[in-house]
Amino acid sequence: MSLSVFSDPASVAVVGASADPAKWGYWIARGALRGAHRREVHLVNAKGAVIEGVQSARSLSELPSAPELVVLTAPARTIPAVIDEALALGVKGFLGITAHIDAANGEAGLERRLAERIRRAGARIVGPNCLGLYDAGSELELAWGTFVPGSIAIVSQSGQLGLELAGLAAHAGLGVSRFVSIGNQVDVTAAELLEDLISHETTRTVVLYLENFGAGRELAAVMARLRQAGKHVIVLTVGASDAGRAAARSHTGAMTAATDVVAAACRAAGAAFVETPAQAIDLAHLLIDGPLPAGDRVAIVSDSGGQGAIAADTLSRHRLTVPALSEGTRAAVAALLPEGAGTANPIDLAGAGEQDLATYARLVDVLLGSGEVDTVVLSGYFGCYGADTPSLVDRELQVADAIAASAARHGRPVIVHSMSHDSQAVRRLRSRAVPTLFTIDAVARSLGIAAELARSAPADPARLAAPAAPLGDTGKALPYLAGRDLLAKAGLSYPRAIAVWTPEEAGTVARSMTGPFVLKAGWLEHKTELGGVAVGLPDADAVRAALADMISRLGEGDYVLEEMDTRTGAVELIVGARRDPAFGPVVLVGLGGVTAELYRDVALALAPVDVAEARRLLESLAGLPLLTGFRGRPAVDVDAVAESVVAVSRLIAEDGRVLECEVNPLRVGPDGAIAVDALVVAAAGDQPDW
Repeated sequence: MSLSVFSDPASVAVVGASADPAKWGYWIARGALRGAHRREVHLVNAKGAVIEGVQSARSLSELPSAPELVVLTAPARTIPAVIDEALALGVKGFLGITAHIDAANGEAGLERRLAERIRRAGARIVGPNCLGLYDAGSELELAWGTFVPGSIAIVSQSGQLGLELAGLAAHAGLGVSRFVSIGNQVDVTAAELLEDLISHETTRTVVLYLENFGAGRELAAVMARLRQAGKHVIVLTVGASDAGRAAARSHTGAMTAATDVVAAACRAAGAAFVETPAQAIDLAHLLIDGPLPAGDRVAIVSDSGGQGAIAADTLSRHRLTVPALSEGTRAAVAALLPEGAGTANPIDLAGAGEQDLATYARLVDVLLGSGEVDTVVLSGYFGCYGADTPSLVDRELQVADAIAASAARHGRPVIVHSMSHDSQAVRRLRSRAVPTLFTIDAVARSLGIAAELARSAPADPARLAAPAAPLGDTGKALPYLAGRDLLAKAGLSYPRAIAVWTPEEAGTVARSMTGPFVLKAGWLEHKTELGGVAVGLPDADAVRAALADMISRLGEGDYVLEEMDTRTGAVELIVGARRDPAFGPVVLVGLGGVTAELYRDVALALAPVDVAEARRLLESLAGLPLLTGFRGRPAVDVDAVAESVVAVSRLIAEDGRVLECEVNPLRVGPDGAIAVDALVVAAAGDQPDW
């Protein structure tokens, strides 16, 4: 069924409409009446009250015709009867504002059963427990709050946070094309609402806030389709705290939070991930109209040496570069500035702006035309001239127009950091697709994300939407050798290993292998913490003694004797994978060994990944210099690491029995990567198959 009933219904009935301005029913009724010239609007009030001059009906059955969309703002205990009455009339859509329906009626799961009843009748419901919806194009206003029309669509699980986003957008000179508070999502999902925005002409950017991602892969696929349609998605969520990691079995799980997985899904879908509502709206400025930067090279123009220097430092912290300009470009810049002005990057106007405001636009044009930078950031006082000196208003507006024209002509973004929150010049720049923000922090953070978006294309939506295998139970770790064999079959390289049970047998086996050796208690998940690993055993006598000691402390069991990787200078990494409840298989790589959880220098992606994506993960690590040759050390075999990451990612993606798997450490040197650990957690009922 089309969701058009929630964006441009032919008729609306507000059940629970009220004449009391303090009640939801009043706000919804008042908003609905604003669109009465576009559609039939009916108000239903049990007492037949007059609301905003309109006589209400006492029930839906009193209406002259069946409404297409019914808004539920009546008391929770009455909602089941209202839904039955509406379905009998042929209503096609419900907007559920009312909350606590289960509790009010003393029936757990009632909301879900009502949703099933609605779907069986061929209808749909948004909510319940939502704040409402708004569509600027169709003049549909069925929500608490006030909205300014614009081009940002907001889909939010929290109605009030959605309102905050709308308010921040309005304050920043932006507006809302569509607003949907999804509430409890008993029927219509966030993914469906995003899908509906692909063809929504007035929407150019989408801001999504979710706490529960449900079928996350499906959602990621829809975000990828939005990106392919030329519409950016900005995602905001919660879950970065340690609480979500508490129950993890592997280091991989312990080092990743819910937000890490969401961020990985966003990267795969070509969407942007932010941390606060303000960051979302700051970024929306850059994504709505202007072009994305072709690279990370930024020229800074400032009328203050201090602000220019701060801008350079701040941009660098967000992985943007402030390159030196060529002699030719510096000469062209110098020709526009007083003698002695700074012509390096950052460029200091040294008073040239006050002498002639047009200098700002001329410098921007020279820099954009140089081909040496991808973005120009203008930082400082511009935007304040007219506000502080009214006689300069017209001239500043003319220069703002010239800056915008230059950006459009060269097809490169110009971003302005202005000391004015909201002047005529600031508003003019924004109206001409020149993002203008109040802090250099917001400029740098937003430009850094925009540059990353420009470098990445969304994955194939069909691949993203591939269903994830069910999680099953909490699973059980395979014995070390069994887990090792499974990972080896997937493509990882391991040293020779043999199972041993007694000290005498271990000594005999050691003489047939090449030392030094590592002895492991094969049944322990985290061997080091429990004293279940002995390393650097030089010969058979040392092996016998080590096993005797372990048996005395840990008891009899399956022990494993393994040839030790003795390469000097090898870097220890962690490569792992797990199944996320919403997004399915994910893979992780980072600095490993016993300090893995201390540094938490890791990168995450939806699985499976190819070699190119695996290399991108490695290149994003802060510890990358350890792999490429740190302080004269030889570079390691990064390709071997990437292939190991690919192997682990395919195992978790293709074998539904595997819940978690991990190699920590994967030791990598110039001559390849060797896995010296294995942890595989599998669904308990499936273990006999291995």
